[in-house]
Amino acid sequence: MQVHIEKIDDINILLSGNIEMGLLKKKISELQVQAPKDRVKDDTYFQREAEAQLLQDVIEAGLKEANITPYKTLGQPHFRKYEKQSEHIYLEIELSTKPFIDVNVNYMDVAPSFKMPKANPKTVKAKLALLAKQQAPYTTIQKPRAVQNGDFIDIDFEGHLNGRALASANENHYKLKVGSQTFLPGFEKQMIGMHVNERKVINIIFPQDYKTKELAGKKTTFNVLLHEIREQIPLSVDDELAKKVLKDEKATLAILKEKLAEQIVAQAFSNTYTTTLKPKIIKGLLAKFDFTLPHNVIEQEIDARVNEKAQAMSVEEQLLYKKDDSKFTALRNSLREEARDSIKAALIVDALGKKEGIEISEEEIISTLKYQALKQGQNPDNFVEYYQENNLFTSVKVGLIEDKLFRKILRLDKK
Repeated sequence: MQVHIEKIDDINILLSGNIEMGLLKKKISELQVQAPKDRVKDDTYFQREAEAQLLQDVIEAGLKEANITPYKTLGQPHFRKYEKQSEHIYLEIELSTKPFIDVNVNYMDVAPSFKMPKANPKTVKAKLALLAKQQAPYTTIQKPRAVQNGDFIDIDFEGHLNGRALASANENHYKLKVGSQTFLPGFEKQMIGMHVNERKVINIIFPQDYKTKELAGKKTTFNVLLHEIREQIPLSVDDELAKKVLKDEKATLAILKEKLAEQIVAQAFSNTYTTTLKPKIIKGLLAKFDFTLPHNVIEQEIDARVNEKAQAMSVEEQLLYKKDDSKFTALRNSLREEARDSIKAALIVDALGKKEGIEISEEEIISTLKYQALKQGQNPDNFVEYYQENNLFTSVKVGLIEDKLFRKILRLDKK
């Protein structure tokens, strides 16, 4: 096994070498002998495992020759070349160590000027009115009228496909909130305007991905009978509403207004922070710091961005990129600058976070994830478990460090 080290710059090295075919065959034989007799594996498995182990040997030998301990490397090795030839496998691998970032510079001046938003009294009043309706119970309408968006209705329906009644689309006294979009697409909208005891034929087309294949994409008619219309009559906007909303017997309307104002300000600032302040801070930090970037980590970031774009492509588009190397290369190059900035910003935030002594506990990560889950209407415990099982806690932690650092740069605690 031959290994050659070339120092590209202060943190990036190029490791090149050959793995002789004889050595590969020997490794394959060793693995075949060591394999448990009751676990049958094909030659492809042993070939792959042998190559993986020898590649690791090459990397370890290269690091040793470069006098670099494994824990000082950054990211995963990037394979520039992996060519199988008649007598050996030729490979080129890029490795990187952590760059030096001089944090003893004035970076607080990257903060853009801004004013904290204020809550408009009209917006607070509108939110109170909405809460007064949302907290109200549904009651049967007192005066006859047609169904409106937001009503809670009681109906019988019977579905028909090509004149044949559908047992799976037949229900009596079905309760439905009009406008909730919880029923079949187009059904609720056609209920608007109906009166109690009225019958109506509703036509809908089932979604193409509907769970019952018999109905997927099919035009179906529903015979509907409306039994009851229930509505929400807004509660009085007073201390009792405050107690109900805040679940506190000591709450008052004044306290509720104050909390609503705080929510409005927090949301308005969050929007400004995400769309304006944060991008300006990142742009300022990118200009403020200059250091060598790890090539292999940038390539991994490009890979991630390419995969993300591929998910949004049609099968035909994906095939075009697979067949045309120049098109694929152009796509990667178009993402390179964004990837460089993203990795550089992440390294800066990491370095400044350590300088400022910013720490994130596991409890903070879990709390953040549970809050996100509730906002998305998902089960908080399942949401946290998914992040744990997929080793995604680190990405959440990085985001929280960034937010704390940027709050410090914006001097929010002093405003």
